[in-house]
Amino acid sequence: MQIKTAEFVVSNSDVAKCPNSRLPEYAFIGRSNVGKSSLINMLTGRKSLAKTSGKPGKTQLINHFLINKNWHLVDLPGYGYARVSKSSKKTFQKFITQYFSFREQLVTAFVLVDIRHKPQPIDLEFMQWLGENGIPFSIIFTKADKLKPSAITRHVEDYRNILLEFWEAMPNYFITSSSKDIGKEELLGYIDNLNANMELS
Repeated sequence: MQIKTAEFVVSNSDVAKCPNSRLPEYAFIGRSNVGKSSLINMLTGRKSLAKTSGKPGKTQLINHFLINKNWHLVDLPGYGYARVSKSSKKTFQKFITQYFSFREQLVTAFVLVDIRHKPQPIDLEFMQWLGENGIPFSIIFTKADKLKPSAITRHVEDYRNILLEFWEAMPNYFITSSSKDIGKEELLGYIDNLNANMELS
């Protein structure tokens, strides 16, 4: 898939105010500072479509972007650490939960995980929550350029070993690097394939 157009549509904290179209949606979510904005900019080929920041917790709203006029990329707030008050954090968690519970246009979620670190309980708990609620998702391992191939393989195996304690199979996953464009074709090809299959059904 080639992304020809990528337009910001709306930001809000109220799921009821998300776009009213029936276009398929793909939601990107992960812990704060996992490289989500950089990944979105890399996928769309736009340097500042999603705002990047060195400060964790920058994304604090549900952000919709219209891609190629036929699907929505949704940038969700990071879960876990964010340099905000406890009441704000509760509000974030609430509308993230509502988004996944009520947004019928959602095709799949992409859970971003920093490949450099060992499996984190908060990521595993969130994946578990998605599974228990029947929400399809893939894992996107970010910042792969920071590790050697052997270390990448080892870290993915760490995830596989833990996840297979609870899952029948390892969830679908992608290895990416925003600075090196690693994984861009595979990820966009996957979305393109899902969109094509929906048109056939």
